[in-house]
Amino acid sequence: MAHWLMKSEPEELGYDDLVRKKRAGWDGVRNFQARNFLRSMVVGDLVLFYHSSTNPPGVAGIARIAKTVEPDPTQFDPASHYYDPRSDPADPRWDWVTVAPVRKLRYVTLDELRTIPEMADSRLLARGNRLSVIPLTEAEFDAVVAAADRG
Repeated sequence: MAHWLMKSEPEELGYDDLVRKKRAGWDGVRNFQARNFLRSMVVGDLVLFYHSSTNPPGVAGIARIAKTVEPDPTQFDPASHYYDPRSDPADPRWDWVTVAPVRKLRYVTLDELRTIPEMADSRLLARGNRLSVIPLTEAEFDAVVAAADRG
């Protein structure tokens, strides 16, 4: 099983929204490296659900991959913010995975994440990182969950 961190703006899809919906497609990924990470996910992989573009940003819960990669339908919808006119339905450029909630966590802010020793080398904290999907080591994942559980 792999471990991931996926960023979402809470106004678009917050962790509570995911709990209410029970599952959701992770749409709007428009970076090839992040898309390739989506393509390597398997059912059952665990995800730290991260709220970005909010004050403060941080980890809100745990999700799991419920369905593997398939074409992101928003790339074909001209009314969507994520529309990509260069994407061909016969050869889609962009994918999504379906995620389902596992457990809400005590909110672990970005500032708190910076204090967790196991996160020191995490891509999340790397300068210039803007990827919305990043792999985590098991130690990184477990350390963040432990920090949330400690309260």
